[in-house]
Amino acid sequence: MDQTVVTATPGRELGTRPSRRLRAEGRLPCVVYGLGRDPITVSVGYAELREALKTSSGLNTIIQLDLEGAETETVIVRSVQRDPIKRVVTHADFLRVDPSIPIKVKVPINLVGEPTAVLDEGGLIEQSMFDIEVEVSPMNIPSVIDVDISAMTLDTRISIGDLNLPEGVTTSLAEEISVVSPVVSRAAKIGLGDELEDELAEGEEGLEGEDAEGEGEESDQASEGGDE
Repeated sequence: MDQTVVTATPGRELGTRPSRRLRAEGRLPCVVYGLGRDPITVSVGYAELREALKTSSGLNTIIQLDLEGAETETVIVRSVQRDPIKRVVTHADFLRVDPSIPIKVKVPINLVGEPTAVLDEGGLIEQSMFDIEVEVSPMNIPSVIDVDISAMTLDTRISIGDLNLPEGVTTSLAEEISVVSPVVSRAAKIGLGDELEDELAEGEEGLEGEDAEGEGEESDQASEGGDE
């Protein structure tokens, strides 16, 4: 699990105006809470935090929050708030974590392998889940959950119960929830429709041929009867 150090200034002033001033200075207002202790208000450098989260773990990066040398909090970014128009981060919540106590986090799902059997039949892969909530020790949070789709066919799908979760990682989600499933593309459906029409046409031609042969036999029998 990736870890990094971020410097935080405790005791920031509360309110909209002080928060705006902080953001104008390139700092982000934050709150640290959890583990049954009182929450504290802090601010961190926006650029420093953004750089700290550029690891493979993203928001699940374990951060050592250095409160200007006074103490250090082991935290994870629990949530961020963004400006609805500019989409820039305006506030962050840090959750205190204990390495010995499992926490719930969302981990991205990564598809690996080539679904050859599905593609050869004109099908496509539809991913219905892009992350999964798991419970795991803070120091063992996986960066991603890999899902192998190479053995999939048009008759199979991959559900929660089929996932190969790393050791020590569990989920409370129902096993039957679909993660990845095959779908038939529009072009393939059109192709299947054409094939079906061709088969039906061939069948009709065969029936017409049989009817014509039957009529010929009846005519021959009638002619023979007339000769008698």
